[in-house]
Amino acid sequence: MEAARLAPSARNIQPWHFIVVTDQQKKKKLSKGRYAKFLVESPVVLVGCGDKKASPNWHAVDTTIAMQNMVLTATSEGLGTCWIGSFNENQVKELLSIPERFRVIALIALGYRRETMELASKVLHFFRR
Repeated sequence: MEAARLAPSARNIQPWHFIVVTDQQKKKKLSKGRYAKFLVESPVVLVGCGDKKASPNWHAVDTTIAMQNMVLTATSEGLGTCWIGSFNENQVKELLSIPERFRVIALIALGYRRETMELASKVLHFFRR
């Protein structure tokens, strides 16, 4: 969150708000997007929202910059992330009780990366085909 706070924004308005989702049932509902099925397995889902009232012209860009700062910082700390754009904004807003003045910009899956297969396992898998 500190990485997001330090992000630049137009006139330093910082029109972003973030919802940290850890509830399993809410993550399950967020995973309904075509390319978001794995969100149910993620320990944390960050929902980035831009305040249309505070910054009508730049809320989306500013929120995106702040979220990118979060991705870069998480990666530098050894965490895995995945930017998610596969969601229905109205469903997310209803699920999380997000007021109308906010626009859901993106979701970020956050957690430790899955362990990759060892080379021997990859080779065996290749030859078993």
